[in-house]
Amino acid sequence: MARGSLEELLEDYRDFIRNGRLRLWDKNSREALYVRRLGARPNASYESYKTYIETRSPEVVANIIICLIHQTNYLLDQQLRRLEKDFLGEGGLRERMNRARLAARARKGPAH
Repeated sequence: MARGSLEELLEDYRDFIRNGRLRLWDKNSREALYVRRLGARPNASYESYKTYIETRSPEVVANIIICLIHQTNYLLDQQLRRLEKDFLGEGGLRERMNRARLAARARKGPAH
């Protein structure tokens, strides 16, 4: 669901750039790479981008947001791959709860 919403937002920003006849940054442009480096810093937050978002042209801000959407989608994809791997290796929540319950019973010993 989050991915779908981000894709819609991405399209809105692309439309904004296209309709305004603005320049869309290539993903490997100097500007896009700079935004990616900002996001790679430890503890990156809105403060990391604030100066650029609040002082630059609408074209630059739209491109920054597009970069951030791509970064967010990448992180979501990483998380989904990890969740899938964990699910395949360890099972779903009910399976893990059942194993934990059986392990607790085994530690407790036979019932009287």
